Amino acid sequence: MQITRVATKEHEEVYRVEDRDSGLTGFIAIHSTTLGPAAGGLRMRVYRSEDEALSDVLRLSRGMTFKNAAAGLPLGGGKAVIIGDPSQGKTPDLLRAMGRAVETLAGRYWTAEDMGMTTADMAVLAEETTFVAGLAGGAYASGDPSPVTARGVFNAVRRAAKHRLGKDSLDGLTVAVQGLGNVGRHLCALMHGDGARLIVTDIDATRVAGAVAEWSAEAVAEDEIYHAGADIFAPCAIGGILNAETIPALRVAIVAGGANNQLVTDADADRLAARDILYAPDFVANGGGIINVAAEILKISDRESWVAAQLTALDRTMEAILSAAKAEGVSPHHVAERIVAEHMARAAA
Repeated sequence: MQITRVATKEHEEVYRVEDRDSGLTGFIAIHSTTLGPAAGGLRMRVYRSEDEALSDVLRLSRGMTFKNAAAGLPLGGGKAVIIGDPSQGKTPDLLRAMGRAVETLAGRYWTAEDMGMTTADMAVLAEETTFVAGLAGGAYASGDPSPVTARGVFNAVRRAAKHRLGKDSLDGLTVAVQGLGNVGRHLCALMHGDGARLIVTDIDATRVAGAVAEWSAEAVAEDEIYHAGADIFAPCAIGGILNAETIPALRVAIVAGGANNQLVTDADADRLAARDILYAPDFVANGGGIINVAAEILKISDRESWVAAQLTALDRTMEAILSAAKAEGVSPHHVAERIVAEHMARAAA
């Protein structure tokens, strides 16, 4: 096992992890521990290069700092990524190797399930480290965070619909959903149950077919989702999809989804605002999952009640952000980042 520190300007600690015996290559990034130990999921996906994987883990870990702060959690921001195809290259030896890498950080970083990972995978990591959450068993086990993430995103979608469209529900509205992974599928079920019509896309044709069959969704090609005529666009796949090329193509009034780091740059928030598209900041909208995981990390005994209360508080935070943005005539993204920065400054004082 080789764990090599990577020099960065903004992050507290970043490591490249390699274990040749298991085939592991990945990164662990701790962005901030100002509010508490860094927490954020482990994802496995195909990257075109190590540089792309490193860029991803840096963005994701920074996003976790903002997400945890916005949710009012005593946790900092961190993330880990494994380079590889989870459908082919994920083995117990590889997962145990990553678990050993997490253990070397001695609790400065807590990992959990993310893209390409399952609760069963977390159990394998737990064979090598105590600093893992999202487990299926145990006194404080939180299990799969996806349903709670989806519930928080659903609340954000409804909140944005109330602000932008004056609607108390999604009944009669059309939502274009990009990504039908764990969060996307749970979100679709909630929105369909609230009366929404769904337009969907995913790299997995089986998932798309399932959405068509279960929710009478309309299927479109991956690139066509940006052009779909809808009231709401819900990105629930990878980040970096809102940029100078895609934003002009959007035909929606709202963007609110579960994906992390949806904006490529802060300027993209202004591009959305210039088109009168209301943006629900992703690190607030998708905070439900880390709330669920935090209950396990913090050893909350009455987890369900605590998580429900935290989701309600997160919804109030989104309401405050959207209201302040409207009053100030700025993007909600800028308001959300300001609130987080002020919160962290107070904590560091």
